[in-house]
Order: sequence, then structure tokens, then C-alpha cells
Amino acid sequence: MSTPKIRTTFPYGTTREDIRVPLSDGTTLFARVWRPVTEEPVPVLLEYLPYRLSDWTAPRDWQRHPWYAGHGYASVRVDVRGHGNSEGLPGDEYDAQELADGVEVVDWLAAQPWSSGKVGMFGISWGGFNSLQIAALAPEPLKAVVTVCSADDRYDNDVHYMGGSVLAVDMHAWAATMLAFVSRPPDPWFVGESWRDMWVERLESVDPFIHTWLRHQTRDDYWRHGSVCEDYSAIKAGVLAVGGWHDPYRDTVLRLVEALPDEQVRGLIGPWSHQYPDRGLPPGPAIGFLQETLRWWDHWLKGDDSTDVMSEPKLRSWISDSHPPATVYEELPGRWVSEPSWPSPNVSPVSYALQGSPVLVRSPQQTGLDAGRFFPFGNDADLPPDQRDEDAKSACFEFEVPQDVRILGRPEVTLRLTSQVPRGQVVARLCDIAPDGSSTLVTRGVLNLGSRHGRAASVPWLPGTTEDVTFQLNGIGHSFPAGHRIRLAVSSTYWPWIWPQPGSASGFTLNPVGSTLELPVRTGDLGPAVSFGEPEQSEPLGVVYPASLDEPRPERLVVRDVAKGEWRLEVDPRYGGTRVYPDGLEFTEDAVETYVIQEDDPLTARTRSDWSIRLHRPELGWDARVQTRSEITCTEMEFVTSSEVVCRDGDEVVFHRTWEERIPRTAG
Repeated sequence: MSTPKIRTTFPYGTTREDIRVPLSDGTTLFARVWRPVTEEPVPVLLEYLPYRLSDWTAPRDWQRHPWYAGHGYASVRVDVRGHGNSEGLPGDEYDAQELADGVEVVDWLAAQPWSSGKVGMFGISWGGFNSLQIAALAPEPLKAVVTVCSADDRYDNDVHYMGGSVLAVDMHAWAATMLAFVSRPPDPWFVGESWRDMWVERLESVDPFIHTWLRHQTRDDYWRHGSVCEDYSAIKAGVLAVGGWHDPYRDTVLRLVEALPDEQVRGLIGPWSHQYPDRGLPPGPAIGFLQETLRWWDHWLKGDDSTDVMSEPKLRSWISDSHPPATVYEELPGRWVSEPSWPSPNVSPVSYALQGSPVLVRSPQQTGLDAGRFFPFGNDADLPPDQRDEDAKSACFEFEVPQDVRILGRPEVTLRLTSQVPRGQVVARLCDIAPDGSSTLVTRGVLNLGSRHGRAASVPWLPGTTEDVTFQLNGIGHSFPAGHRIRLAVSSTYWPWIWPQPGSASGFTLNPVGSTLELPVRTGDLGPAVSFGEPEQSEPLGVVYPASLDEPRPERLVVRDVAKGEWRLEVDPRYGGTRVYPDGLEFTEDAVETYVIQEDDPLTARTRSDWSIRLHRPELGWDARVQTRSEITCTEMEFVTSSEVVCRDGDEVVFHRTWEERIPRTAG
């Protein structure tokens, strides 16, 4: 693994300042600005998200914003309205107010005396999402974006739904995480004595995201808002789209490089998880990502054509060599390849016909416990282990590999199914089978059978009828070596990634006749050589992570109650634990997610998320604590959600509220 080089000298000296960005309604947003020491106006880079720049993202911010400032850019980190130390009330993710505020921030930054008037936006995940979404609103100063691990489709390529199915694992976990986030107080170190009034006002406006997300179970206008795939032509800025094959959003890179013109977009997909590619977190190899983005900014914001960044192939991607199954890889073997366009002339569909007699696919409800984390962050238990146990619960079809097969893109399956119930889902996994029998997950896809005719409506299956369904698996770059086998494993459940449908315990019948697996096979040479500098970052913030005397909780723990036939998965997301900041803030957070199901009953599915947060400044006598709990259970006709938030100032409870909702299962 490449450890990032710490850069301490730059072409420019830098300054840092905390400021407030005024909005037209009188609200101000908290911002931190790193600027180069120069008398000349410079372009501005903006990272805009709700994740609290004064604590939660501060270590990450310090790795890149001073680096950009040292190379001649004003680099600005802004907290979204109602989060961190920004004024106002929080809203739903990517709501119209957030995006309108973002446009105002872009315009304000462009008008500052130290600004050249040209602005770029960048971000990973939330910040990558709203960079694209604000680009689609086309504020005049916004000339370029770098969007990392983000999505163009909020319904079918985000944390809410997958293939039209409810994502139990992350719709709930992320809604619970944001409930804990939005319940955290402003910091009196930055906002003064008004912190408590601001906090209480925010808390009184909170409604858990999960209520809204579950009320929209098909791809309606709620999800179309902010989905730039609705109209790619609205984006006028240059787009550098970046993803990792172990990030759930990587298909967005493929869609953007296909939809946007050559002179506007470039794509980059590495072996990475849900992280910036310079951070050196598994799986690697890491790259000199900041240097790569500097070329992008210099071209689009400074008009420097010597960077040759637009002479790069339209898509540069990593193709992994075959590797044994493991939950973490420091670095994956493989190589970079170049594609002049996308779809690539180097990639052709190759169809494999399934063989055999019709088979009843009736997977136990716990199938999917070895799926790994939906959002791998580079932790030790993130990735899927050996899939042999999952394969045993699935219908498997195998294909010999007489010579190396290299794939790049999205595999597709067509399956001839007969269902005796109106609801269900089908899951397809593509695995690389080594001569020793080990099974490495390559990629996977899901289809809610009610969504087989499109995501905008749920169409029940007529019991006893047979239909062909076609759906794509997530994109991947992978090489199957000669002597291995390609395995397609088909299951009727995938818990806890996918919330099981009522009646799904009966499964479906799969007829191999008429069923196919189509692989995007890449042939020919590897294209122009792809190389990157070594990863580097600016000097770290200096956060201290105290050692704990407590025995560490397992990252992923599976418990089986044999007598009850019940399975429980406990997950520690390991977002950061306890840390002490240079300004004296002591920050502690602890979270655990729990997923429970009985192996024969889809209606026993339940999820729970518990968070505990403490923000402590001894020198101010400030000690704020937040505890949240969120649960989902189900009946045949409803989802039942319950949530609780308790907030304390010292020993005093300043807010305590519970919610319970019963939401009809219209499609999920």
C-alpha cells in the first residue's frame, strides 16, 4: 500500500480563515477558507456538505484544502444549512434549498476580491452528489467539477433502493446515521453562547429521513429531483467522474462518460473503496489523485492547456487480476487500461447460455450475510469473504475458462422465471472459482420482480406465470484466468442488503432454457499507457486518537440461534471513535447496527441502529451528548419504523422525542 507523502513546501505560502457566507434570506453558512499568499485573484474550489467541517471531516479536509491553496487556489469548505456551525434548519438530503444555497455560495465566492471569478466544485459522496446537482443548475461561475464516489440516479444508484428493492442495509443505516448527525449541536467555540438556542431550534425541526424515503418506493418525482441522469445536457461544466470498483456508485462513472461529450468529461475508476484515491486505504494501489485533479483545475479554471488533461483517454480504469477471497486487500493485483470512448470499441458482449433442468430457487432468508459492507471504507471486514456458503444457498451455473477472459463494464442476465406469488426479488452474483474451489465475488445485481417493467411503478407477478426478466449487474473490471470457472449464482433473498418481500420464502422456478449471462469482454491491447504520480497530501491536522482500555467490538459479527432458526448480524461501522483535536475538542462517537431475521420467515426481518455521541470542551465547561435509536420491522402490508433522540447539555436533558410510523408496503 502506498502511504501518502506529506507535502510541507508548496509554490505558494497559505493562510486559513473561518468566515460566514451570507445568503439572500439572511442565513449565514460556516466556511473555512485556505488561500495562497498572493496579490493576484485566484480560482476558487468549493467542497460543500453537511458533515461538520470543525470536527468530523476536519482531518480529511486538512489533507487536501491546504494542498490546493499551496498550488494557487482558494480552497473553501462550507457546511450545509442547519449542520455544523451553519445557521438555519436542516432539510432532506439534496433538497431544493440545499442546492439553491449552493448556487448562492458559488456566486458569492466568484464575487470576492481574491477570486478570479472562476469556481470549481469537488467532493466525495454527498459533496460529489451536490457538485453534479449544482452543475446541472449551471451557475455561470462554475466551470468544472470533480465528483468522487457519487451517483447520477438518486433512486437506483444511491443508499435507498437497488433494482427497485429496498436497501435494508443502508437505507436504514444511513437514515439512522443522519439522524445522529443532524442531532449534534453547533460548537460554542465557533458560534458563541447562541449554540444551545440554535441546537434546540434544529432539533425541533428534525424528522427522520427514513419516513420520507420509505414513502417513495418507486422512482417518482421525489427521486427524479437531483438525479442528473434526467437531463445530462443541463450540465455545462467540465466533469471529472471518479469511482472505485468496491464503491456502490461506480456505475455513475460509466454513465457520465457515455452521456457527456468528449470535450467535457473524463472518467477514472480504480480498485478503491468509498474513499478519495490518495488516502492509501484498502484496497489499493493509491494514486497521486491531488496532482491529477490539479491538472483538471489548471485546464478548466486557469486555461492552462499544457496539462494535456483533455488528451487523456475518455475512460481510464483498473482491471483486477484474479485474487483469492478476503475481507481486506492492501493492494489488488491488476493493471490500468484506456478506453478512447464509452461504450468502448474494445468491449463486446459475449453471451453464455445457462444449462440444465428447471430448478426451484428457494434461498434461506439469511442468504446474503456474507455480502460484505454496502459502503466499504477500507476497514478489515468490509469486503465479501469466500462465497461458497452463499453459493450453496443459490442456484449455480458454471462456465469453463479455457483462456483468459477479461471483462470491463456491466454484465447482464436474462432469466426465465416462474413465480407462484405476486412479490419477490431475484439476486445474481458473478463469482470467480479457483481450482481449489474458493469463490471470489466479482459483482452482483438485484431485481425487485415488481420492477421488471421499469422503476416508476410496481407490477405484481401473476402467480403461476412465466416471464423472462433482464437486469444488469454492477460494473466491474476483472480478469478470469484460464483454468478457473465463471459461476453465476442466483438466489431469491439477499439479507440484509435487500429487504425481503412478503411471500419470498416460496422463491421461484428458474428455467435455464432461454436464460443467459452476458459478459462485457474486453479484448485487444491495453490502450495508451496509464500512469499516476505517488499519492501526496498536505500536513495532517494533528488529531490524537486515544487508545481504549475496552476490548474492541468485532466489525462484523454473525450470531446464529440454532433453536429459533434466527440469525443476527452486528456491525460496527467504525467511523472514527474517540479523537482529540488540536483546539481542545474531545469528540467521541460509538455506533452499532443490528440486522435480524429467521431463516424461514421474511416477515421477521428487523434492523436497529444505536448511536452515542459526546462533544466535550473542558476549557469551556461544554459537554453535549446525543443518543439516538432507530428501528424498522415489517408486516405483510407495512413497514413499522420507530426512532428516538435524547440530547443532553451536561446532565440536563434539553430534548427527547420519539417517532413511530406505519408506512404501507406499496412496492418494497
